[in-house]
Amino acid sequence: MKFYFPDSQDLVSPTYDFVNDEYSPYRVRQRDDVYAHQVVTPIPYDGILVSKAIVDGSVKGSGKYSSPQRERFYRLGVRNFFRLPEACATIGDCGAFNYIDEERPPYEVDEVMDFYGRCGFDAGISIDHIIFGYIPEESDKQPEDAWVTRQQISLELAEEFITATRKSGAHFEPVGAAQGWGPQSYAHSVKQLQKMGYRRIALGGMVPLKSHEILSCLRAIDDIRSPGTGLHLLGINRVDSMEQFARHGVTSFDSTSAFRQAFMDDRNNYHSATDSYTAIRVPQVDGNPALKRLILSGNVSQAEAITAERASLRALREFDREETSIEEVLTALGTYESLVLGPKKKSYLEVYERTLSDAPWRICPCALCEKHGIEIVIFRGSERNKRRGFHNLTVLEAKMRSLTFG
Repeated sequence: MKFYFPDSQDLVSPTYDFVNDEYSPYRVRQRDDVYAHQVVTPIPYDGILVSKAIVDGSVKGSGKYSSPQRERFYRLGVRNFFRLPEACATIGDCGAFNYIDEERPPYEVDEVMDFYGRCGFDAGISIDHIIFGYIPEESDKQPEDAWVTRQQISLELAEEFITATRKSGAHFEPVGAAQGWGPQSYAHSVKQLQKMGYRRIALGGMVPLKSHEILSCLRAIDDIRSPGTGLHLLGINRVDSMEQFARHGVTSFDSTSAFRQAFMDDRNNYHSATDSYTAIRVPQVDGNPALKRLILSGNVSQAEAITAERASLRALREFDREETSIEEVLTALGTYESLVLGPKKKSYLEVYERTLSDAPWRICPCALCEKHGIEIVIFRGSERNKRRGFHNLTVLEAKMRSLTFG
């Protein structure tokens, strides 16, 4: 089972100063900053997935890449741009979430072919149009007309795509995109894609589905799937179900969920092999919009906020050096939290006590935890938050290695 990490230009600066919260004045982001596969060992994924919409933009805007980054990506190609080790695979897609509201995908097959070919991808997924709807197998409900249309568009574009790859002698592996709204409709898509000649098929639109619904679709696909056809799950990370998925032909998946939970989840920010913990929020006084509004309105003293912020960071670092108690840390955090959250919002102190009591970073073998200590569990700015996300990827990689596929 291979795990692909979707790119969204997530890098960290190896020279970032955590004590003063400053970047080196000599830092050049694209030259000096590093990706997860450069800072942790083993590499926490088998490959990366890059969307055309992220690089080139789509109807929703210019994408995540600046013009110089985009030019550099096309000039260097995907492997050199990301400084990928030889073992790391690459796969491209169109980023269908970015044009979900359009009647048709905004790209033509020749544009996508050019993107995959010029940038040197190992594999490329055909253009698809997401269907967000699910009808259980036992239901009598009929699909919406728009769902049927989107499935047909995806299949037509898939046929154009594989025909073009054969005609041009493309060096990347064509991957067919299957869309559906239930077990039989996904099976229909896979059957048609196999007839076209695809031997690797990506199942899209399944992100909202529960694991048992995904399994229902995979069982239906089993009835028509050729022995040599491998399935890829787009945007799916269900570690507890991966062994079951593998028994139904799934050979790879991609997801950002473990990474994004580091800074998007309200509670489960730091992952361990058997648990998850809440990161300790110490926002920057000059970087927290809510706190800045309170200061500007006169409800909070800026000097008082800065003093409480510094006291919280000092207490956390002293705790990591075993120079102070959990109770003293929680007192400092509580003082700052009362300024940031106000009296009406729920306190995090109880879950912070659990994080501090267990101190999971002290026993984590990953390079980031060993290097940064308690900084990895402080919720504060992208440098800490992304490192915590990279740590979560190492935990996911270890869990995947512990599973038995076959």
